[in-house]
Amino acid sequence: MVKARFGIAAVLAGAIVVSACGDRQPQLLNLRNSDNTPDEFAILPNKPIELPKDLAALPQPTPGTANRVDANPFGDAVAALGGNPSALRRTGIPKGDRGVFTYASRYGIDSDIRAALAADDLEFRRRNNGRLLERLFNVNVYFDAYRKDSLDPHRELERFRRAGVRTVSAPPEAAGG
Repeated sequence: MVKARFGIAAVLAGAIVVSACGDRQPQLLNLRNSDNTPDEFAILPNKPIELPKDLAALPQPTPGTANRVDANPFGDAVAALGGNPSALRRTGIPKGDRGVFTYASRYGIDSDIRAALAADDLEFRRRNNGRLLERLFNVNVYFDAYRKDSLDPHRELERFRRAGVRTVSAPPEAAGG
């Protein structure tokens, strides 16, 4: 009886150890949807159909290209903020952004920056993947991993106020404080 329990415990312990040694990507933020329902935020309605003044001016239908009634959330946001949505389709650096680009690249540009950041991020997530039971039970370890990189908003607000910086979006100071 004791040998059988010891054998079962050894098999379970072995399974836990083997499952923890998997070669999967570390996930610090474990979000899961327990429903098997559709995602209501994935549905994007089309714009209303409009009849143009001249039907001959309509372009030839081309498979794979955008439709006139397709939603364009980025372009709509740019237009709502007073920008030019056609600037999103241009290649290269927009004329108004050249100064920012020049300043940001003043020490050089690493052409392999995406791969380097991806490798650094993977290494960080592997180092901060949580303990065995946290991984086993899918415990969220995201906030613990990034705790040293986060700011305390109340302490920062007080620091700004002591420095004399106006904080118009923050609640006013308490009376007498």
